[in-house]
Formats: sequence, structure tokens, C-alpha cells
Amino acid sequence: MTEAHFWRPDGEDAVLVDIRLTPKSAADRIEGCVTDAAGRAFLKARVRAVPEDGKANAALLKLLARTIGVPKSAVTLVAGYASRTKTLQVTGDVERLAAALNALN
Repeated sequence: MTEAHFWRPDGEDAVLVDIRLTPKSAADRIEGCVTDAAGRAFLKARVRAVPEDGKANAALLKLLARTIGVPKSAVTLVAGYASRTKTLQVTGDVERLAAALNALN
């Protein structure tokens, strides 16, 4: 299994995905991998939702689930609730998740 820099395995049945989110965008979309000045890789995502009352976070969970073909209940926000950089945990078959995430790179 080839690992992209923006995600990593989390046990036998989950992966962690680092995301840089831009709320209040024109459309909901995933834009591939970006690297910050410190060299940390993120999956770049945009959502139309505003960053109020968890609306942008909820839109991000739904977007990632739809994009990689998992149920919304399989995606959980584990870090970065009020930050533009977030870490999501996605549960499921790690090999299948790896293929879906690597295709976004």
C-alpha cells in the first residue's frame, strides 16, 4: 500500500486525513494535496458552508465521505474543530480507503 503524505493509517480499520479547509467557497470540492511552509501535507478542501455552529465542519465530513465512497457515519472530526487545518478519522477497509485517498493526490 502506497501512502500519500496527507493521510496515515490509524490502527487496522481506520485512517487519519489531514485537511486544510476553506469555508464560504463557491462550491464544495476537493482540490488535491498541498504542502504548507513547514512541509506538512494537507488535502485541500472547499465548502460553501459558513464556519458557524459547525456548519463548515459538517459539510466537510459529508464532502469527504461522498468523495471517497464511504457512509457519512464513517467520517469523524478528531482535531481542528475551530481551525482551518483539521484531522478526520475515516473508518473502513484501510486498503480500499488508501486507494480512494491516493486517487485524490
